[in-house]
Amino acid sequence: MGSCKFSMFRFLCLIIILFVVSGEEVSPRIVKERISLLSFRSGVVLDPEGALESWNSSGVHVCNWTGVKCNNASDHVVQLDLSGLSLRGRISPALANLSSLLVLDLSRNFFEGHIPAELGDLLQLRQLSLSWNLLGGNIPEELGFLHHLVYLDLGSNRLAGDVPVPLFCNGSSSLEYMDLSNNSLTGEIPLKNECKLGALRFLLLWSNRLVGRVPRALANSTHLEWLDLESNMLSGELPSEIVRKMPKLQFLYLSYNDFVSHDGNTNLEPFFASLVNSSNLQELELAGNNLHGEIPPIIGDLSTNCVQIHLDENLLYGSIPSHISNLVNLTLLNLSSNLLNGTIPPELCRMGKLERVYLSNNSLSGEIPAALANISHLGLLDLSKNKLTGSIPDTFAHLSQLRRLFLYENQLSGTIPPSLGQCVNLEILDLSRNNISGTIPGEVAGLKSLKLYLNLSSNHLHGPLPLELSKMDMVLAIDLSSNNLSGTIPPQLGSCIALECLNLSGNVLEGPLPSTIGQLPYLKEFDVSSNQLSGNIPQSMEASPTLKHLNFSFNRFSGNISSSGAFSSLTIDSFRGNDGLCGEIQGMPSCRRGHVIHISFILPVLLSLFATPLLCMFAYPLVLRSKFRSQTVIFNGGDLEDEDKETKDLKHPRISYRQLIEATGGFSASSLIGSGRFGRVYKGVLQDNTRIAVKMTQCPLAQLMDFCVDLSAILPLVCSYFLQQLN
Repeated sequence: MGSCKFSMFRFLCLIIILFVVSGEEVSPRIVKERISLLSFRSGVVLDPEGALESWNSSGVHVCNWTGVKCNNASDHVVQLDLSGLSLRGRISPALANLSSLLVLDLSRNFFEGHIPAELGDLLQLRQLSLSWNLLGGNIPEELGFLHHLVYLDLGSNRLAGDVPVPLFCNGSSSLEYMDLSNNSLTGEIPLKNECKLGALRFLLLWSNRLVGRVPRALANSTHLEWLDLESNMLSGELPSEIVRKMPKLQFLYLSYNDFVSHDGNTNLEPFFASLVNSSNLQELELAGNNLHGEIPPIIGDLSTNCVQIHLDENLLYGSIPSHISNLVNLTLLNLSSNLLNGTIPPELCRMGKLERVYLSNNSLSGEIPAALANISHLGLLDLSKNKLTGSIPDTFAHLSQLRRLFLYENQLSGTIPPSLGQCVNLEILDLSRNNISGTIPGEVAGLKSLKLYLNLSSNHLHGPLPLELSKMDMVLAIDLSSNNLSGTIPPQLGSCIALECLNLSGNVLEGPLPSTIGQLPYLKEFDVSSNQLSGNIPQSMEASPTLKHLNFSFNRFSGNISSSGAFSSLTIDSFRGNDGLCGEIQGMPSCRRGHVIHISFILPVLLSLFATPLLCMFAYPLVLRSKFRSQTVIFNGGDLEDEDKETKDLKHPRISYRQLIEATGGFSASSLIGSGRFGRVYKGVLQDNTRIAVKMTQCPLAQLMDFCVDLSAILPLVCSYFLQQLN
């Protein structure tokens, strides 16, 4: 506490020294107000633009400080305007000492804390603007005693609590402008029957948490031009009797509340009838109230000055009345997200100034009127999510100002008219989820004006991807998925340098994936799943610094996939259905790079392995038979010199290996006649008493037989190994 007193003492001494040094003659009144301003200055902790530097100069008169204006006659500060200077700090209560202040504008800064209640002492104040700051807490009820206030703007802060009653009832009878919007105010609008705001012209309470009904006393504000109660929780019937007494009304915003129409939420005619006398009405918004009933024909009797009507996000049913075409100056018509049925009235073409038409998310049927092409200023047409049939009118080529065309989720058929390519200002074209067939016209694919997206997905389009797509160097997204497009992906798509999303999934595209796609500098999402693409996935995909969502599944890709770069966050789902892929992604077969065996090596090995058993099976008996024939000598008791002659004439019977074993006693030692370097000779007697001699040479037939047995056991294992290497 002592330190605070010391600081204030030093502060006052500084002021006195400044007066002495400057030598200027000042009145006691301006000295007091200068101290108040410097006290305010001390509450500013950040002045990024240096706007208050002049306040620190001893040579500058207070009336010449930035934002300060004085009354030369009375030598009083009458205006403090520091709006839009990005000042940060708290508002000092010392401003209440500026007793002659008429204008206080601190809007569009970063002031925080509470609004000082002392500001209610500025009894001469005409304008108080504290909007677009960070002020919180309650609105001081003392502000309700500023009886000369004409302009009050506390909007776009963090104010909370109920709106103080004096602000509406004890306040200034000359108040013309009140803005409490975009806060967190609660409770009802505190305007009682005995309270009158007869001079009020602007009442802005949008985006709060106000509840209850619109107070009847508001009908006393017969000069009201702008009434904005949007985005609250107000309820009850639409305020027909209140707005009926506001003939000067120009802007009426009642959207996003809980209002209902008359007669148990079935009749909108009384409300529209109450607005017929508001001859200056320009904008009417009733969106998002769950209003029931039909759009009455009397809507066509509203002011011809009306330029915008918002009836979207309600439960309106029935057809669109043709009388609405009487509003010839309308630039925006929004009837989307209702239950409207019937056809689109061709009379809409008489509304030649229409720029935006929203009829989406209804149950409209029939064909799109070709006459809509006569609305020459039309920049946006949204007919999506209806039941429209027929083809897209060729006449749309005349809509030279058309920037956004939404026809998705209908039942349109036929082909895409090439004449759409004449809509040279088109930024968005969405024809998805229809029954459109044929090829993609080059005239449409070559629209350089497309800046946002092209969506032709979920149709029956066929044929190749047009090369003209490469001309879309400003488009952000292209979706051609779920069609029957064929052929290869042209590398020229790499010219779409602004592309962020490319979806070609669900087609029959084939061939390799161009590396130029992965080189697109802003590409974030890429989907080519469910095609017939083949080859390796380009390394440029993995190296891309921007790609986040990729899908290569259900194609014929092959090769090694790493888990680095753009692939580091991917799962097996992005690669599923590609049997030729291997790599480091969890769930994917690993690649054995150190044991890769080429097919040129595997085939000879496998052939050799299969040929060897065959050799064992067929060659061994032949060799054995040949050996025994060449090694067996049969003695019949004749002379040896007659052997050659006898063997030519004698037909020897076939002797099996089993008979030889029996004849020689299993080649026993007792049958051994003799042995030498090249083998052994055994004697034996066959069953018919024929005496024989058998010579056994040193031939490794037994070893050959053992090898064949071992080979037959190991062959399946060897084959299995090689097949794994092939996979």
